[in-house]
Amino acid sequence: MRFYVSLAALAASAAVATPAFAQAFPSDDAQATARGVLLQTHSLINQTNLDFGIVTTDGTNTGTVTIAPDSSGARGFTGGVVLLPSNPTSARFDGRGAPLETVVLTLTPPVGNVLQSAAGDQISVNSMSVDGAGLTETLTVNGTGDFTAYVGGDFGLSATQAAGVYSADFNLNAEYQ
Repeated sequence: MRFYVSLAALAASAAVATPAFAQAFPSDDAQATARGVLLQTHSLINQTNLDFGIVTTDGTNTGTVTIAPDSSGARGFTGGVVLLPSNPTSARFDGRGAPLETVVLTLTPPVGNVLQSAAGDQISVNSMSVDGAGLTETLTVNGTGDFTAYVGGDFGLSATQAAGVYSADFNLNAEYQ
């Protein structure tokens, strides 16, 4: 019986010693940060088309009609162009990006640098500009993530330019950096 009592005593002391033995192992904690980057939705939307309005020529002299590449869309002329009452406008593009993000705008004029009527007559696109910076502008998005860009141009008319509605598509590309 002594053998059983000693074995029982040994088992009891091992059970009591086990928790103390487990606490003898050291442990460490480390902290890390979970993070990610969420980008704003990027967009570029045409709000207003470029329209130099209604004009005519004096029949003798060539000339130009211009639209300022800004919010005023002011219209001007040279030579034999005569401005008639209408509602000329610069093209307006509203964009969205991350606050304070850099955006490079690149303007691509109409194919062949011409506007064309349904009859196939053409008006020359002498130049186009985004915000007066030429074909490329770099800007910084404002603190709320918005930006606006304006496109204007200079269009050449012959002295005997055929009557018609002239148009052509152009493109404004925004590259977000």
